Amino acid sequence: MTHLALVAVLVPSYAEGIAFFVHRLGFRLLEDSDQGGGKRWVRVAPDGAQTAFLLAEAKGDQRDFIGRQGGGRVWLFLQTDDFKRDFAALTARGVAFEEEPRHESYGMVAVFRDPFGNRWDLIEFA
Repeated sequence: MTHLALVAVLVPSYAEGIAFFVHRLGFRLLEDSDQGGGKRWVRVAPDGAQTAFLLAEAKGDQRDFIGRQGGGRVWLFLQTDDFKRDFAALTARGVAFEEEPRHESYGMVAVFRDPFGNRWDLIEFA
C-alpha cells in the first residue's frame, strides 16, 4: 500500500459539491464520469494532493447523513503552507469561518464549515 486514494463525502447533488470544492475551495476537478442510472464518478482534490475526495450524491436515507459524517467534530483537515494567504483567499471566495485564526502548539488553525455541515480545519503545521 502506498497512500489513501479517496475519501467519499456525501453531498446533496454533484453540482453543489463541485460548486463548493472547485469554486470555493479552489480544488481541481480531476474527473466527472457518467456511470449510468444518474450516478457519476466525481473526484476533486487540491493541487499536488495524493488523496482526493469522491463526491457521493446522497440518495434516500443517506441524505440524513450529509454533513454529519464526522459526528459534529472537525474531521477534515486542509493543510496549507501559507495560512494567511489561504485564509484570505478562502474568505474572499465566501468560505465562512467559525472563528478567528488561532495559534496552537501544532500550528496556525481556523475552523470552517462547508455548506453541507462538515467541519474543517484550515491548518499550517508548525
